[in-house]
Amino acid sequence: MINGGVPKEAYLECMEAYLCHETEYGWYLCLDGDNIVGGLGVIVNDFHNRKDLTPNVCAVYTEKEYRGQGIAGHLLHTVVADMKRKGITPLYLITDLTDFYEKYGWEFFCMVQGEEDPEQIRMYIHR
Repeated sequence: MINGGVPKEAYLECMEAYLCHETEYGWYLCLDGDNIVGGLGVIVNDFHNRKDLTPNVCAVYTEKEYRGQGIAGHLLHTVVADMKRKGITPLYLITDLTDFYEKYGWEFFCMVQGEEDPEQIRMYIHR
């Protein structure tokens, strides 16, 4: 399980679809040599009830020892620019963080219900 209960297979399925050119959405990685130290993905829906709010940035992550170096911010800027080049806007993401994504141009949009969560979670938009 990943991301609070999302099956690893769900992410692997999305990655496989991207690698097989079945979707425009993709995965973005930051490498240090051969090691993945940060990454994020773009998927249709990040396992919440608002299926109309798509696509979703998901699985934003930086390895602990690499945090504070701007890796996540760089990945977020890259994915926004790449999706805009493809004509894909806006982007959405769900998170329980506050005051992080706002630094990168994301705005709080609404609360959504996670498929496996009893509590609602914050959804952000990048226009």
